[in-house]
Parts: sequence; C-alpha cells; structure tokens
Amino acid sequence: MARRKKASDGGAETGGETPEKASGMDAPGADAPETAAVEPIEIPDNCVFIGKSTKPEYILLKLANRHGLVTGATGTGKTVTLQGLAESFSDAGVPVFCADVKGDLSGIAEMGKEKGWIKERAAMIGYDVKFSAHPVIFWDLFGEQGHPVRTTISELGPLLLSRLMDLSEAQEGVLNIAFRIADEEKLPLVDLKDLQSLLEDLAARAKDLTTKYGTVGKVSIGAIQRRLLVLEQQGATHFFGEPALDVGEDLMRTDKDGRGYIGVLAADKLMQSPRLYATFLLFLLSELFEELPEVGDPEKPKLVFFFDEAHLLFRDAPKALLEKVEQVVRLIRSKGVGVYFVTQNPRDVPDTVSRQLGNRVQHALRAFTPSEQKAVKSAADTFRPNPDLDTEQMIMSMGIGEALVSTLDEKGQPSMVQHTYVKPPSSQVGPITPEQRAALMETDPVAGKYDEAIDRESAHEILQKRTEERAKEAAEAGAAEEPSKAGTSSGQSSGGSRGDSFWTALGKSVVRAVVPMATRVLEDAIRRNTLGGHSRGK
Repeated sequence: MARRKKASDGGAETGGETPEKASGMDAPGADAPETAAVEPIEIPDNCVFIGKSTKPEYILLKLANRHGLVTGATGTGKTVTLQGLAESFSDAGVPVFCADVKGDLSGIAEMGKEKGWIKERAAMIGYDVKFSAHPVIFWDLFGEQGHPVRTTISELGPLLLSRLMDLSEAQEGVLNIAFRIADEEKLPLVDLKDLQSLLEDLAARAKDLTTKYGTVGKVSIGAIQRRLLVLEQQGATHFFGEPALDVGEDLMRTDKDGRGYIGVLAADKLMQSPRLYATFLLFLLSELFEELPEVGDPEKPKLVFFFDEAHLLFRDAPKALLEKVEQVVRLIRSKGVGVYFVTQNPRDVPDTVSRQLGNRVQHALRAFTPSEQKAVKSAADTFRPNPDLDTEQMIMSMGIGEALVSTLDEKGQPSMVQHTYVKPPSSQVGPITPEQRAALMETDPVAGKYDEAIDRESAHEILQKRTEERAKEAAEAGAAEEPSKAGTSSGQSSGGSRGDSFWTALGKSVVRAVVPMATRVLEDAIRRNTLGGHSRGK
C-alpha cells in the first residue's frame, strides 16, 4: 500500500511534523512520497468517526454500548486514538471516563493547534479538523492531580478487597465472615482502620465465633492485617473513606452545551500499585452496574468507559474475579454503558470477555519471536476477513496512526476489517501544565465537593467504645466482689482476728466452746449437792 503523502494544498511545508515525530519516533521527514489531497469526507450522523480506509470508518452511537477493544504495541498511536474517540463521544453528548496512564490525555482539556502532521493527516483523509477544548473533570486517588476519589470498605466488598490483597482461600473466607458480622452488628466499614479494628475484635472472640460461622483462624487474621499494612504503605488510605464518589451523578455529567464531561483519572502514580489501579476501575464498573437502571439499547450510551492497561485486570486473576468481570461486561450494556479495553495485545483479554467486544481498533504489533508471531496471527483471526487484505501481514507493517478497524454495522454484525488512517484529535496532543490543571479544577462542577475528608463514627469508634464499656463493667464487677470476699473472710475467721495465728485462733475457739459446757456441769453439781444436803438433814 502507498505510504502517506503530503497534501497538495500548499499549506504543509516539506519538513512538516509527522505523526512519528509528534509521538517521539523517528520521522521519515521530507523523503516521504507525496499524494494529492482527497475530497472532503462525509461522516454520517449519530456516529463516532474513527478515520478513513476506502470509506469512513466509525462506531454507530446506538451500538457503542456493545463495547470495544483498542490494541497495539507501545508507540503505535493508541493514546491518540483513545483521545480522538473520547472527543467524539463527548461531542455527541456522551460522558466519558478514562485513565491517563502517561499524563498525555490531560491535553484534551485544551484547544489543539495546527501542526504539520495533523494538517497532513487531515488532508489525506479529507477531514476538517475543528480545534476545540473539551469539558474535563480531573480525578486522582491521591488527590494530587485531580479531585480525590474515595469509596468505603463496605462498598468495595470482600471479593474485590480479597483480589486487592491477593488473599488465599482461607483468608478470603475469614474476610467474608468479617463482612457478615459487620453487617449483623451494624458496624459501618468505611476506612482501613475500621476493618483493622474489626479483625482485632474477631481475633479476641475467635473461639465463640467459630461454632457459628466456621473457623476464624488467628493466623489468617494476622495475614490479612499484614496485607492491610501493605495497602496503607501503597497509599490506599487515600482511597478508602468519605465522602465516597457519587458514580451515578459525577461520572455522567454534561455541560451547558450538551457535551459530555470527560473524566480523566491521573494514573501515572497509581500505576506503581497496579493491583490497586485494576481493582479501582473494576469497582467503578461494578458500581455503575449496581446503580444504573436497565435501559435496553439506547440511541447513544449513557457513559463510555475506557479501561487502559487492561492486562492488569486479568493477570493472575482468580476464577471468581474473572466470572465477575465477565458478568459485568455482559450485562452492563443494558444499562447503557460501553466498555472499551485498551491494551497491547488482544490476547491480554480472556476469550469469555473478548467475544463481547464488537468494535475493534488494532494498531501495529511487532513480531520478532515465535511467541509474538503467534500473537499476531491470533489478533488477525479475531477480525472478519477481508479478501482484499492480508490482515496478518498488515498488522506487522502498519505505521504510527494506522490501524485495522472493524465495527458493528446496522444489523449488529462485525464489518470486514479495513486498513484505516486514524483521524487527528481536535484538542491538544500532550499534557497541560500544572497551573492549567489547577485552574480547571477550581471551576469544574465538583469543585470543593470531595476535597475535604469526613471521618464519621464507624466500626473503629464503635468497637473502641465497646472495649471501654467492657473494661469499665469488668472493673465495677471486680470492685463489687471485694467487699463480698472481705465479708466471707471475716466469717470464716470468726475464731480470731486477722492477725491471730492458726493455733491461737484454734485455742480461742476451744475456750469458747468448752467454758460454757464446764459452767453448766458445775452448776448442775452444785444444784445436786444443795438438794442432797437438805434430804440428809431431814
């Protein structure tokens, strides 16, 4: 296939910036062959434009909730593709949530500028770039580059929390018991210290609880406590707390012009704790699934969710978690939510999930080893074949900003795969400054809503009060027993004072018993003698 060539409208200079240069890659420069500009492209209504092959390639808005997959090796243009898709969904009035793994996506909040490679690409596909900024809300689990994102321990639940801590089956069982007891005893689990206090209480009551709930092993409790300490060190204390994120409201906003807000999660620091990152995004999906009502197949999605670095979700995931992901992805489309996984290799996504991803964009893959060649063949086999295209060969030979695209047609069937030149974005390519970010955060719709943490009475405080009350009751009971013991002691030692020895006390007891008896005997004798004397006198 012919290489991209310079537009003949005279606007691009010979040494113009190419997509390769803009992405930090080596650019072919002025040696690239040239082609004439094409006629302006006609983009159908109610769709998300991706780019152009032999025809416009797009995702139908009414089928955008059938999910999707964006794959390709590092440096092949996935981030720019994601940015362009997010812009188009926003322009169509669809809110978007995406993770900014490298810090590049923040530029979506600023108007783009005409650059050589943008002008060249636009002319090549006949696309009129209307440069504009988009409404953005920045989020950050650590509260540094965006508004804090929090949830409670209870809302996360034992399954995701077990995944986050990589617990064994026995430890997960103990954690489930802890959640059950917290529910029965009305102990709100808000933050990490609530769960830590509850586990301490379970350890103290382990023998009593085992007969009702099953084995509550102190060894398992100790292991969970250690994992909680690791989470603390990784910054999870920022994630667990209140006010919790209102998923149904603040991730699904539109601005006064009807454009969808794009929620951008700062994930560059978060990626240092990949398990926390994956668990958090899965939690958001689960919350959306639980909160949103059934809407069937709407004319456009209520929200589109981009899950970047998706392999982190599935790597070493236990069966129960994979079943949870599969269930959420399968059923959440009826809630009007489209989920788009972004990763390097399509094999990163399990088959049970991959078969539900109807809209696909495949950037280039590099194949130097047998394993990589097998991955390329596997990726090619996921597309509906095109008799005019060697899909496998094309995957390995595409340049930056080129992709193989297959989307669902009007009948909901995958279209034949097409080699496509991806459209350039209308917003800024690359990050904004910290000052620009701070200014946007001060004026967005959630400014001030989540910035201050709230520490209300929860399990930690309730259990502390219980412990104090038990200690007080024990002290009062002990004080009441002291006089009783003293009285008993006094009664038992009635034969002598506390200072008497054993023999002294015994002697006193003998005296007290014998003297009255001797006195009675003597009195009787005297009485008899007296009476007898009177008789003899007669």
